[in-house]
Amino acid sequence: MTKIFIDGSAGTTGLRIYERLGDRKDIELIKLTEENRKNAEARKQAIYEADIAFLCLPDAAAIEAVQLAEGSNTAIIDTSTAHRTNDDWAYGFPELTGLRNKIASSKRIANPGCHASGFISLVAPLTENGIISKDATLSAFSLTGYSGGGKKMIAEYEDDGRDTLLDAPRMYGISQSHKHLPEMSKICSLNNAPAFCPIVAPYYSGMEVSIPLFAKDIKGTIEDIKAVYADYYKTGLVKFIDNDSEGGFLSAGALSGRDDMVITVCGNEERILLVSRFDNLGKGASGAAIQNMNILLGVDEKTGLNA
Repeated sequence: MTKIFIDGSAGTTGLRIYERLGDRKDIELIKLTEENRKNAEARKQAIYEADIAFLCLPDAAAIEAVQLAEGSNTAIIDTSTAHRTNDDWAYGFPELTGLRNKIASSKRIANPGCHASGFISLVAPLTENGIISKDATLSAFSLTGYSGGGKKMIAEYEDDGRDTLLDAPRMYGISQSHKHLPEMSKICSLNNAPAFCPIVAPYYSGMEVSIPLFAKDIKGTIEDIKAVYADYYKTGLVKFIDNDSEGGFLSAGALSGRDDMVITVCGNEERILLVSRFDNLGKGASGAAIQNMNILLGVDEKTGLNA
């Protein structure tokens, strides 16, 4: 029986991991009482007792938890931003070349960011195959449901007396310093961070990341891009569907409640749209964390997931 500890189980990601693991017969969850939930010594003891610990914490608290784990044999899956660009950590997107094996043998795994997952799924295979230059200057547009903002934002959106400004999509990250930009650039081997436009909209969950390209931006054709994706995504939770849409529309909520990701390519030979759709709480957070846990355990990586 594998012992699992979720440090930060009261947050949105932690709760979703807890829910997904609740019916697993191969797992024993280590739980702390409410009064010990933030007690450093109690957390340390729980981490040491666990085979795998999920960190569902703010960056500073995640760094502290890793320090608490020093000397233990516990594998850490960190869902915060703190370690995503750290070369000593495996980046938890197993569909990318070489990462599945690295995750399987690692004790330190950094779970990807939600927006970053969509961007990386589209760009990394193309830079790897020389379709997009590593010196490219890209832009990305990302729609997300409000659940990605955590408990406080969920409460704001679900309040009966909420501000009417929340009734329409809202752009954020407008200073171009969004916390996902470093991992987006590093994992895709880009020399320039993309111009990134994240938008939160008044629906609970689902994410849609779009990257526009002109013919001059790529080496090859739209068909070459499709061929790369079709060959690249044969295993895991990411799949390529050619020109996937709902009657000419692409809903950001199409994969809400799921743990997989679908990417597609739209447009024409001159103007191309790369689109990745998934649940910001699924493949964008807790679903990806459990996928990484399954790989560590050597079981089917879709175990316990809706994919």
